[in-house]
Amino acid sequence: MSLKVGDKAPDFTLKSHLLENVTLSNYFGKANVVLLFFPFVNTATCEKELCSMRDGLAEYENLDAQILAVSVDSPFSQKLWADKNKFNFPLLSDFNKEVCQSYGAYYDVFVPGKFDYKGVTKRSAFVIDKNGIIQYA
Repeated sequence: MSLKVGDKAPDFTLKSHLLENVTLSNYFGKANVVLLFFPFVNTATCEKELCSMRDGLAEYENLDAQILAVSVDSPFSQKLWADKNKFNFPLLSDFNKEVCQSYGAYYDVFVPGKFDYKGVTKRSAFVIDKNGIIQYA
C-alpha cells in the first residue's frame, strides 16, 4: 500500500518501549504526529536519526507535534536503547509487522545479498495532522 499526502492515516495501537499501548488516533484533535519508521535499534544511522529528533524535540513541540518512532524490534530491546540514548518520545514495537506494511514502510528483504533479513521496517517519515490526514509522506 502506498500512502500519499491527503490520505487518512491508518490507525494503529502498538506497545511502546515502556510497555504501554499507544494509539495513533488518540492524538487526533490534540496534536500533529511525526511518525518515523526506522530499521533497527542499536545501529549507527538509526541512532543518529533518533538522537537528532531527541535534540530537536523543542522545535517539534513548538509545531504542536508528537514524535512516534516505529521499528520491528521488541519493546524490550527498544527500552534498553531508549534508556541508553535518553529518548524523550515513544519507541513503538511493530513486532508483527502490520503497521509498517499498512504504511508501505516495509522491506520484504533488507539489503539483499548482504544481510537478507526478511520483514524489516523501511526508513520512512509521515507527518499526520490533528485531523488524521497525511500532510507529508
